[in-house]
Amino acid sequence: MNPRVVDPSVPFLERHGVVILDGGFATELERRGQDLRDTLWSAKLLIDNPAPVGELHYDYFMAGADVGTSASYQATFEGFGARGLSGAESAGLLRLSVRLVEKARDRCMAKEPRRLRPLVAASLGCYGAFLANGAEYHGNYGVSEDDLLRFHRPRLEVLAETGADLLAFESIPCLDEAKAIARLLEEIDHKPAWVSFCCRDEREVSHGETLVECVQALESCDAVIAVGINCTAPHFIAPLLQSLQGRTRKRRVVYPNRGERWDANERRWHGPQESPCWYQDAPAWNKAGADWIGGCCRTTPEDIARLGAMLRGRNTSRMS
Repeated sequence: MNPRVVDPSVPFLERHGVVILDGGFATELERRGQDLRDTLWSAKLLIDNPAPVGELHYDYFMAGADVGTSASYQATFEGFGARGLSGAESAGLLRLSVRLVEKARDRCMAKEPRRLRPLVAASLGCYGAFLANGAEYHGNYGVSEDDLLRFHRPRLEVLAETGADLLAFESIPCLDEAKAIARLLEEIDHKPAWVSFCCRDEREVSHGETLVECVQALESCDAVIAVGINCTAPHFIAPLLQSLQGRTRKRRVVYPNRGERWDANERRWHGPQESPCWYQDAPAWNKAGADWIGGCCRTTPEDIARLGAMLRGRNTSRMS
Protein backbone atom coordinates (compact mmCIF):
# COMPACT_ATOMS: atom_id res chain seq x y z
CA MET A 1 0.00 0.00 0.00
CA ASN A 2 1.14 3.54 -0.75
CA PRO A 3 2.58 4.84 2.55
CA ARG A 4 0.49 8.00 2.18
CA VAL A 5 -2.71 5.92 2.35
CA VAL A 6 -3.59 4.93 5.90
CA ASP A 7 -6.40 2.49 6.65
CA PRO A 8 -8.47 4.26 9.36
CA SER A 9 -10.51 1.14 10.12
CA VAL A 10 -7.66 -0.73 11.80
CA PRO A 11 -8.41 0.37 15.41
CA PHE A 12 -12.05 -0.73 15.04
CA LEU A 13 -11.06 -4.08 13.57
CA GLU A 14 -8.47 -4.68 16.27
CA ARG A 15 -10.96 -3.93 19.04
CA HIS A 16 -14.19 -5.32 17.58
CA GLY A 17 -13.30 -7.43 14.54
CA VAL A 18 -15.80 -5.58 12.38
CA VAL A 19 -16.63 -2.00 11.35
CA ILE A 20 -20.31 -1.04 11.61
CA LEU A 21 -21.44 1.37 8.90
CA ASP A 22 -24.53 3.55 9.08
CA GLY A 23 -27.76 2.78 7.23
CA GLY A 24 -30.22 4.23 4.76
CA PHE A 25 -30.15 8.01 4.56
CA ALA A 26 -32.59 9.57 2.10
CA THR A 27 -35.14 6.83 2.74
CA GLU A 28 -34.88 7.40 6.49
CA LEU A 29 -35.24 11.16 6.06
CA GLU A 30 -38.40 10.48 4.05
CA ARG A 31 -39.68 8.14 6.75
CA ARG A 32 -39.21 11.04 9.18
CA GLY A 33 -41.36 13.31 7.06
CA GLN A 34 -38.95 15.06 4.70
CA ASP A 35 -40.17 15.58 1.14
CA LEU A 36 -37.29 14.50 -1.10
CA ARG A 37 -39.19 14.24 -4.39
CA ASP A 38 -36.38 15.98 -6.17
CA THR A 39 -33.53 15.15 -8.53
CA LEU A 40 -31.10 16.10 -5.74
CA TRP A 41 -32.73 13.67 -3.31
CA SER A 42 -31.15 14.06 0.16
CA ALA A 43 -28.72 16.68 -1.18
CA LYS A 44 -31.74 18.99 -1.50
CA LEU A 45 -31.67 19.47 2.25
CA LEU A 46 -28.11 20.77 2.12
CA ILE A 47 -29.56 23.81 0.38
CA ASP A 48 -32.66 24.55 2.40
CA ASN A 49 -32.86 22.45 5.57
CA PRO A 50 -29.62 20.83 6.79
CA ALA A 51 -30.68 20.34 10.43
CA PRO A 52 -32.48 16.98 9.88
CA VAL A 53 -29.38 15.72 8.08
CA GLY A 54 -27.22 16.40 11.12
CA GLU A 55 -29.78 14.82 13.45
CA LEU A 56 -29.85 11.63 11.41
CA HIS A 57 -26.05 11.42 11.41
CA TYR A 58 -26.16 11.76 15.20
CA ASP A 59 -28.80 9.05 15.51
CA TYR A 60 -26.69 6.63 13.50
CA PHE A 61 -23.65 7.31 15.65
CA MET A 62 -25.71 6.80 18.79
CA ALA A 63 -27.02 3.55 17.28
CA GLY A 64 -23.41 2.37 17.25
CA ALA A 65 -22.23 3.19 13.72
CA ASP A 66 -18.46 3.45 13.44
CA VAL A 67 -18.76 5.33 10.15
CA GLY A 68 -21.04 8.22 9.23
CA THR A 69 -21.49 8.84 5.50
CA SER A 70 -22.13 12.37 4.22
CA ALA A 71 -25.31 13.39 2.42
CA SER A 72 -23.39 14.09 -0.79
CA TYR A 73 -24.35 10.96 -2.73
CA GLN A 74 -26.43 13.01 -5.15
CA ALA A 75 -24.60 16.31 -4.64
CA THR A 76 -22.85 17.38 -7.83
CA PHE A 77 -21.74 20.61 -9.47
CA GLU A 78 -24.06 19.79 -12.36
CA GLY A 79 -27.05 19.17 -10.13
CA PHE A 80 -26.52 22.27 -8.02
CA GLY A 81 -25.76 24.31 -11.14
CA ALA A 82 -29.17 23.40 -12.53
CA ARG A 83 -30.60 25.19 -9.46
CA GLY A 84 -28.67 28.32 -10.36
CA LEU A 85 -25.92 27.83 -7.77
CA SER A 86 -22.40 28.93 -8.62
CA GLY A 87 -19.39 26.66 -8.55
CA ALA A 88 -18.27 28.24 -5.28
CA GLU A 89 -21.70 27.76 -3.72
CA SER A 90 -21.81 24.14 -4.86
CA ALA A 91 -18.38 23.46 -3.40
CA GLY A 92 -19.55 25.02 -0.15
CA LEU A 93 -22.49 22.61 0.03
CA LEU A 94 -20.19 19.65 -0.54
CA ARG A 95 -18.04 20.83 2.36
CA LEU A 96 -21.15 21.38 4.47
CA SER A 97 -22.18 17.75 3.94
CA VAL A 98 -18.95 16.64 5.63
CA ARG A 99 -19.15 19.22 8.42
CA LEU A 100 -22.61 17.97 9.36
CA VAL A 101 -21.20 14.49 9.97
CA GLU A 102 -18.26 15.90 11.90
CA LYS A 103 -20.54 17.94 14.17
CA ALA A 104 -22.73 14.90 14.81
CA ARG A 105 -19.62 12.91 15.70
CA ASP A 106 -18.54 15.63 18.13
CA ARG A 107 -21.95 15.44 19.85
CA CYS A 108 -21.68 11.69 20.06
CA MET A 109 -18.17 11.81 21.52
CA ALA A 110 -19.28 14.35 24.12
CA LYS A 111 -21.87 11.82 25.26
CA GLU A 112 -19.72 8.69 24.89
CA PRO A 113 -16.11 9.84 25.36
CA ARG A 114 -14.72 6.32 25.86
CA ARG A 115 -15.76 4.91 22.52
CA LEU A 116 -13.46 4.83 19.52
CA ARG A 117 -13.88 8.08 17.60
CA PRO A 118 -16.14 7.27 14.63
CA LEU A 119 -15.00 7.88 11.08
CA VAL A 120 -16.45 10.30 8.54
CA ALA A 121 -16.86 9.09 4.96
CA ALA A 122 -17.49 11.57 2.14
CA SER A 123 -20.00 9.98 -0.24
CA LEU A 124 -19.63 10.16 -4.02
CA GLY A 125 -22.57 8.62 -5.81
CA CYS A 126 -22.27 7.10 -9.25
CA TYR A 127 -23.01 9.00 -12.45
CA GLY A 128 -26.42 7.36 -12.44
CA ALA A 129 -27.25 9.07 -9.15
CA PHE A 130 -26.81 12.45 -10.82
CA LEU A 131 -29.10 11.34 -13.67
CA ALA A 132 -31.79 10.60 -11.03
CA ASN A 133 -33.46 8.06 -13.29
CA GLY A 134 -32.53 4.82 -11.57
CA ALA A 135 -29.47 4.30 -13.80
CA GLU A 136 -27.50 2.83 -10.90
CA TYR A 137 -29.76 -0.20 -11.36
CA HIS A 138 -28.82 -0.72 -15.02
CA GLY A 139 -25.65 1.30 -15.74
CA ASN A 140 -26.59 2.07 -19.34
CA TYR A 141 -25.08 5.53 -19.31
CA GLY A 142 -24.12 6.02 -22.95
CA VAL A 143 -20.99 7.98 -21.96
CA SER A 144 -17.28 7.19 -22.16
CA GLU A 145 -14.83 6.37 -19.41
CA ASP A 146 -13.25 9.79 -19.99
CA ASP A 147 -16.65 11.43 -19.55
CA LEU A 148 -17.01 9.66 -16.21
CA LEU A 149 -13.55 10.81 -15.19
CA ARG A 150 -14.49 14.42 -15.92
CA PHE A 151 -17.76 14.05 -14.03
CA HIS A 152 -16.22 12.72 -10.82
CA ARG A 153 -13.08 14.88 -10.69
CA PRO A 154 -14.44 18.28 -9.52
CA ARG A 155 -16.34 17.06 -6.47
CA LEU A 156 -13.63 14.56 -5.58
CA GLU A 157 -11.13 17.41 -5.52
CA VAL A 158 -13.37 19.28 -3.07
CA LEU A 159 -14.24 16.33 -0.84
CA ALA A 160 -10.66 15.07 -0.74
CA GLU A 161 -9.65 18.36 0.90
CA THR A 162 -12.24 18.15 3.69
CA GLY A 163 -11.72 16.60 7.09
CA ALA A 164 -13.36 13.32 6.00
CA ASP A 165 -11.38 10.25 6.99
CA LEU A 166 -12.15 8.44 3.77
CA LEU A 167 -14.10 8.61 0.53
CA ALA A 168 -17.02 6.37 -0.40
CA PHE A 169 -17.81 5.72 -4.06
CA GLU A 170 -21.27 4.17 -3.87
CA SER A 171 -23.69 2.19 -6.05
CA ILE A 172 -21.26 1.87 -8.95
CA PRO A 173 -23.09 -0.15 -11.63
CA CYS A 174 -20.51 -0.79 -14.36
CA LEU A 175 -16.90 -1.62 -15.16
CA ASP A 176 -16.21 1.62 -17.05
CA GLU A 177 -17.05 3.68 -13.98
CA ALA A 178 -14.80 1.51 -11.81
CA LYS A 179 -11.96 2.09 -14.26
CA ALA A 180 -12.58 5.84 -14.25
CA ILE A 181 -12.53 5.90 -10.43
CA ALA A 182 -9.25 3.98 -10.34
CA ARG A 183 -7.67 6.45 -12.77
CA LEU A 184 -8.94 9.39 -10.77
CA LEU A 185 -7.77 8.06 -7.42
CA GLU A 186 -4.30 7.52 -8.84
CA GLU A 187 -4.24 11.30 -9.39
CA ILE A 188 -5.69 12.14 -5.96
CA ASP A 189 -4.56 9.28 -3.76
CA HIS A 190 -3.79 10.91 -0.41
CA LYS A 191 -7.16 9.93 1.11
CA PRO A 192 -8.31 6.27 1.37
CA ALA A 193 -11.50 5.18 -0.35
CA TRP A 194 -13.96 2.35 -0.61
CA VAL A 195 -15.78 1.49 -3.82
CA SER A 196 -19.05 -0.44 -3.62
CA PHE A 197 -21.10 -1.82 -6.49
CA CYS A 198 -24.82 -2.16 -7.09
CA CYS A 199 -25.45 -5.75 -8.20
CA ARG A 200 -28.35 -7.34 -10.05
CA ASP A 201 -27.81 -10.96 -9.05
CA GLU A 202 -25.41 -13.26 -7.19
CA ARG A 203 -22.61 -12.68 -9.72
CA GLU A 204 -23.00 -9.50 -11.79
CA VAL A 205 -23.13 -5.76 -11.23
CA SER A 206 -26.09 -3.83 -12.63
CA HIS A 207 -24.63 -3.39 -16.12
CA GLY A 208 -23.77 -7.06 -16.53
CA GLU A 209 -20.04 -7.30 -15.87
CA THR A 210 -19.06 -9.63 -13.07
CA LEU A 211 -18.30 -8.18 -9.68
CA VAL A 212 -14.91 -9.88 -9.90
CA GLU A 213 -14.06 -7.99 -13.12
CA CYS A 214 -14.99 -4.69 -11.52
CA VAL A 215 -13.10 -5.32 -8.31
CA GLN A 216 -9.99 -6.40 -10.17
CA ALA A 217 -10.04 -3.12 -12.09
CA LEU A 218 -9.38 -1.47 -8.71
CA GLU A 219 -6.83 -3.96 -7.42
CA SER A 220 -3.70 -1.98 -8.28
CA CYS A 221 -5.09 1.30 -6.91
CA ASP A 222 -3.60 1.69 -3.42
CA ALA A 223 -6.04 4.45 -2.48
CA VAL A 224 -8.88 1.91 -2.61
CA ILE A 225 -8.69 0.06 0.68
CA ALA A 226 -12.09 -1.68 0.51
CA VAL A 227 -14.39 -2.99 -2.22
CA GLY A 228 -17.82 -4.51 -2.07
CA ILE A 229 -21.56 -4.29 -2.54
CA ASN A 230 -24.33 -1.86 -1.63
CA CYS A 231 -28.01 -1.23 -2.45
CA THR A 232 -28.36 -4.88 -3.42
CA ALA A 233 -30.84 -7.48 -2.19
CA PRO A 234 -29.59 -9.23 0.96
CA HIS A 235 -29.87 -12.74 -0.47
CA PHE A 236 -27.27 -11.90 -3.14
CA ILE A 237 -24.61 -10.77 -0.66
CA ALA A 238 -23.19 -14.16 0.40
CA PRO A 239 -22.66 -15.53 -3.13
CA LEU A 240 -21.21 -12.21 -4.29
CA LEU A 241 -18.72 -12.31 -1.42
CA GLN A 242 -17.89 -15.91 -2.23
CA SER A 243 -17.11 -14.88 -5.82
CA LEU A 244 -14.41 -12.55 -4.47
CA GLN A 245 -12.65 -15.23 -2.43
CA GLY A 246 -8.98 -15.21 -3.41
CA ARG A 247 -9.60 -12.52 -6.05
CA THR A 248 -8.78 -9.37 -4.08
CA ARG A 249 -6.45 -8.22 -1.33
CA LYS A 250 -8.80 -5.37 -0.36
CA ARG A 251 -11.09 -5.31 2.63
CA ARG A 252 -14.69 -6.13 1.78
CA VAL A 253 -17.60 -3.82 2.53
CA VAL A 254 -21.28 -4.75 2.29
CA TYR A 255 -24.41 -2.72 3.01
CA PRO A 256 -27.50 -4.16 1.33
CA ASN A 257 -30.95 -2.67 1.07
CA ARG A 258 -34.05 -4.51 2.31
CA GLY A 259 -34.59 -6.38 -0.96
CA GLU A 260 -37.24 -4.14 -2.51
CA ARG A 261 -37.01 -2.75 -6.06
CA TRP A 262 -36.78 0.97 -6.84
CA ASP A 263 -39.11 2.28 -9.56
CA ALA A 264 -37.52 5.46 -10.91
CA ASN A 265 -40.62 6.48 -12.85
CA GLU A 266 -42.97 6.23 -9.88
CA ARG A 267 -40.18 7.17 -7.45
CA ARG A 268 -41.12 4.49 -4.96
CA TRP A 269 -40.08 1.05 -3.79
CA HIS A 270 -41.93 -2.05 -5.01
CA GLY A 271 -42.16 -5.60 -3.81
CA PRO A 272 -41.91 -7.16 -0.38
CA GLN A 273 -38.98 -6.79 1.94
CA GLU A 274 -37.02 -10.02 2.08
CA SER A 275 -37.30 -10.04 5.84
CA PRO A 276 -37.80 -7.52 8.62
CA CYS A 277 -34.48 -8.90 9.82
CA TRP A 278 -32.58 -8.09 6.59
CA TYR A 279 -29.28 -8.39 8.48
CA GLN A 280 -29.92 -11.93 9.72
CA ASP A 281 -27.07 -13.31 7.57
CA ALA A 282 -24.56 -10.65 8.65
CA PRO A 283 -22.45 -13.14 10.65
CA ALA A 284 -22.15 -15.25 7.50
CA TRP A 285 -21.15 -12.17 5.49
CA ASN A 286 -18.49 -11.46 8.09
CA LYS A 287 -17.26 -15.04 7.93
CA ALA A 288 -17.13 -14.76 4.11
CA GLY A 289 -14.71 -11.85 4.37
CA ALA A 290 -16.78 -8.69 4.87
CA ASP A 291 -15.43 -6.74 7.82
CA TRP A 292 -17.22 -3.45 7.06
CA ILE A 293 -20.99 -4.05 7.30
CA GLY A 294 -24.00 -1.72 7.34
CA GLY A 295 -27.28 -0.99 5.59
CA CYS A 296 -28.46 0.90 2.52
CA CYS A 297 -31.90 2.08 1.36
CA ARG A 298 -34.84 1.54 3.72
CA THR A 299 -32.68 0.53 6.66
CA THR A 300 -32.83 2.57 9.87
CA PRO A 301 -30.81 3.52 12.98
CA GLU A 302 -32.73 0.85 14.90
CA ASP A 303 -31.58 -1.71 12.33
CA ILE A 304 -27.96 -0.62 12.71
CA ALA A 305 -28.21 -0.95 16.50
CA ARG A 306 -29.50 -4.50 16.09
CA LEU A 307 -26.84 -5.28 13.49
CA GLY A 308 -24.15 -4.17 15.92
CA ALA A 309 -25.69 -6.26 18.66
CA MET A 310 -25.67 -9.31 16.41
CA LEU A 311 -22.08 -8.87 15.24
CA ARG A 312 -20.43 -7.83 18.47
CA GLY A 313 -22.86 -7.91 21.34
CA ARG A 314 -23.68 -4.23 21.32
CA ASN A 315 -26.50 -3.05 23.59
CA THR A 316 -29.41 -1.86 21.45
CA SER A 317 -30.80 0.27 24.28
CA ARG A 318 -27.97 2.79 23.97
CA MET A 319 -29.88 5.01 21.49
CA SER A 320 -31.21 8.11 23.18
